[in-house]
Amino acid sequence: MTRISAFNSPYLLGFDRVERVLERVAKSAADGYPPYNIEQIGDDRLRITLAVAGFGEADLSITIEQNQLVIRGRHRDEGERVFIHRGIAARQFQRGFILAEGIEIAGATLDNGLLHIDLERPQPSPVARTIHIAKAGGTRAGQGIAVKNVEEG
Repeated sequence: MTRISAFNSPYLLGFDRVERVLERVAKSAADGYPPYNIEQIGDDRLRITLAVAGFGEADLSITIEQNQLVIRGRHRDEGERVFIHRGIAARQFQRGFILAEGIEIAGATLDNGLLHIDLERPQPSPVARTIHIAKAGGTRAGQGIAVKNVEEG
């Protein structure tokens, strides 16, 4: 069976990684637990806030795996407890966010059942490149391609 992709155009070279990221996002978007917000808190800063009521610092882990921020929550075994009614969710979870290249984790805090993860997005410096064109007819072994970086202002 042939898979049809939006990235199979001959003009879109090297976008296979983007396609895999989009497939991963589509799979993880189905689970809605725990709920979260993403907000911009500065020109180059973001904050992800997850509602993790009932989880303590020891129950949570935050890792970065292949440009994906992964937050996991798992309750520690508290021994034998007898519930007459159990309405507070105590299930484990895993929530992932795919990060763009260069985004760094500035820190994380747990406050009143909300896990805040601060991200920094550095501003890229625009660069123009000039590619040297070599004369035809020479041997390729001795020819090099000179690339000159020119910063735009």
